[in-house]
Amino acid sequence: MLRTLTSVRVALGSQAAGWVRTMASHPLLVAPPEVLLKPISVPRRLLLGPGPSNLAPRILAAGGLKMISHMHKEMYQIMDEIKQGIQYVFQTKNRLTLAISGSGHCALEAALFNLLEPGDSFLVGVNGIWGERAAEIGERVGAHTHRMTKDPGGHYTLQEVEEGLARHKPAVLFLTQGESSSGVLQPLDGYGELCHRYQCLLLVDSVASLGGTPLHMDQQGEGPSPPGGPAPWTHQKPGLLRAARRRGIDVLYSGSQKVLNAPPGTALISFSDKARDKVYARKTKPYSFYLDLKLLANIWGCDDKPRTYHHTTPVLSLYGLRESLALIAEEGLENSWRRHREIASYLHRRLRELGLQLFVRDPALRLPTVTAVAVPAGYDWRDIVNYLLDRFSIEIAGGLGPSLGKVLRIGLLGCNASRENVDRVTQALKEALQCCPRNKL
Repeated sequence: MLRTLTSVRVALGSQAAGWVRTMASHPLLVAPPEVLLKPISVPRRLLLGPGPSNLAPRILAAGGLKMISHMHKEMYQIMDEIKQGIQYVFQTKNRLTLAISGSGHCALEAALFNLLEPGDSFLVGVNGIWGERAAEIGERVGAHTHRMTKDPGGHYTLQEVEEGLARHKPAVLFLTQGESSSGVLQPLDGYGELCHRYQCLLLVDSVASLGGTPLHMDQQGEGPSPPGGPAPWTHQKPGLLRAARRRGIDVLYSGSQKVLNAPPGTALISFSDKARDKVYARKTKPYSFYLDLKLLANIWGCDDKPRTYHHTTPVLSLYGLRESLALIAEEGLENSWRRHREIASYLHRRLRELGLQLFVRDPALRLPTVTAVAVPAGYDWRDIVNYLLDRFSIEIAGGLGPSLGKVLRIGLLGCNASRENVDRVTQALKEALQCCPRNKL
């Protein structure tokens, strides 16, 4: 028997060696690409679109730091610091707070893959592309998805949301605080209270708004009273009203590449205790292993268990995210909010001086970080965008999704939010309006 096994081993060994020799003898079918034998070429541009934004020098330098393993104790320390930074910019004490290895869109999927199960009712505010995306994802996971559709630039009142909650009894409501495709700022005060009343979780997209406008995940104002005074339930249970006032957002996510001025590819997310309980009580496994919140909670040290391998986190990108959170902590959230508001107001004044019309009419509903300008009559928006990029190396953008062809979008994000940049982009726009072809019919 031993002699037979030895003979088989020798025969297989000879055959394997033949396979290796045969594979090694094949000629290469694809030559080294000539473009890769030259240095990479990246233009220098001022990114004043809706994102990504230019990297702050300190964040750019972080990308050149030494590589360490994603499972080294030093990396875990950096991850813990990132968690504290997220808690600060979100203004939350949620323990289940972490970063996703993916863009803000990935964080949206992480939220919905974990919150929704087949058959759940899902109510979505669709007033731009991000509501459209949320509804699409909800349908893909088998939720009964109900759209509250508005034209670009529209927002949702408490009354409209309450009507949707009463009618559809959703498990989750999705709203976008900063709809970057149309430049609208969705009010949030009172919406957490309202969802709590209807036993619904509030999920909010803050990718374009975080750091540029006030946002308090754990607490909100009670919102404006409806006609006739406060709702009857608040008179009957004043203690419940006080608790509701403290009711905030259940799941909040954002991205790294906007006001934070970090490289695209990491996202911030946090779950309230109530949202966490829903995730942990699922009857079915989430559709995605990569975005399974229980597994992500472990590698981010959110579950009091020893950290185990799940996936290789983007170490260098997390360095950048850590530094971006450090910069906003040093400036102070309220100072950042104030700066973005003041610079946005200055931009609006300069745009009006050029005869341009702001797409969102109500100043209170304008997103400070991304301003939407109605495409001036007779112009092709692509001509204007291309003129600024080709002549001035300044990026602005056209519309996206439902706002395509209707608006130009100018982003003042993080370190890019300055009067100097406003002067540069408005001067470039002035020249573009003089030089680009215009149909006068």
